[in-house]
Amino acid sequence: MRTPNFFPLVLLNCVAIFSTRADSPIRPGDHVAIVGNTFADQLRMHGYLETMLLLQWPENPVSVRNLGWAGDMLTARDRPSGFPTEELTLRAHETDVIVACFGMGESFRGEAGIEDFKRDLNAFMQAHTGKSYNGHSAVRLVLVTPIAYEELGELTPAHESRDHELAMYSLAMSKVAADAGVPCADLFQPSRYLMDEPVGPNFTTNGIHLNQFGYWAISHILHRQLVTEDQQSIQQPWQLFIDADAKTASTRGVQVTGLDKTAGGLTFRVTELTSPTLPPPTDQPLPPQLVFQRDTLKVSSLPPGSYKLSVDGHAVATASHEAWGEGLAIDASPAHKIAEEFYQRVNDKNLQFTYSWKALNQVHIVGERKTSPSGRALPQEVVEFDNLANERDAALRGGIERKTREWRLTRVAE
Repeated sequence: MRTPNFFPLVLLNCVAIFSTRADSPIRPGDHVAIVGNTFADQLRMHGYLETMLLLQWPENPVSVRNLGWAGDMLTARDRPSGFPTEELTLRAHETDVIVACFGMGESFRGEAGIEDFKRDLNAFMQAHTGKSYNGHSAVRLVLVTPIAYEELGELTPAHESRDHELAMYSLAMSKVAADAGVPCADLFQPSRYLMDEPVGPNFTTNGIHLNQFGYWAISHILHRQLVTEDQQSIQQPWQLFIDADAKTASTRGVQVTGLDKTAGGLTFRVTELTSPTLPPPTDQPLPPQLVFQRDTLKVSSLPPGSYKLSVDGHAVATASHEAWGEGLAIDASPAHKIAEEFYQRVNDKNLQFTYSWKALNQVHIVGERKTSPSGRALPQEVVEFDNLANERDAALRGGIERKTREWRLTRVAE
């Protein structure tokens, strides 16, 4: 039986740990490199975290290169013949901060491997200590713990023992980081509490590999822990609370003006102060802790009936006055569609970078086709893919254009 959780308290505690530091782990304008295991590798394929980071400081955005590799561990990071060194890639990106995701693969050694894991973590940090990949300052490090082990019945045998091992490795990483004065983002405890919720879809495919919904949810947690210098600056979901009778509004992330009652409903203008939030990739109800991660419109005191919301003439949602009074998630406005397009552009940039950095066909690199026309063309193609990645990265700067739009609630026939 799943037990109630206290995730909001855990999340606040994580933030409090980070906020005691002089600076946020990731700062405006940083060039970020993500390294590590399958979790890191698939952050690139599900670009929620990078999208959040890009929209955090649109005037001075970060630039991200994901060097994650499925199956990587601290002491087992095999690469194909002729593969560029990690240091070469870090220097090419002029990296300011490395976000390192390890511990999942290492945890399979159980309690017997804890001391080796601590030693290997220290060796990893020492290997980067004092290195200047950006040409003017020492690189900064951030460690990221593994997630918890989700219970999925027969798919996840020995659930309790595996979860206990992951807890031990996460704790070991946090202690090593604290001793070294390095930030450590804890994903284990928040993910454990989320996974224990009886409401909502599964987070993983097999207990340890996140699915698309899992990356949406965990990216919110990780983003909050990576951006901590000023908690008020963290990109927050929109909230619009409107009293139709009093014609008053309280908001977050947007500004409401021109609120007016009409014969059939309400009209008002919404000025977008921040970018909209990407909707969860699921139609299922969300765990209670994640409901607040959606942009929400709540309208009280509407006369009985059904009301359609339109934004700049585009239909967005239709619901009863009771539903509007409780609050509805707003995910399909014109601004949200632009945000979704931005997210897809982030994923496309990462795909171009992958083609340039992680050439997939070794037979054309060191094998029998190296001297074929396609093999001879490959080096220049890699350069072109890198150029495409850089061009797409530059095009993402500035984030999403924010506008003032006309919102209208209109009563409709039931």
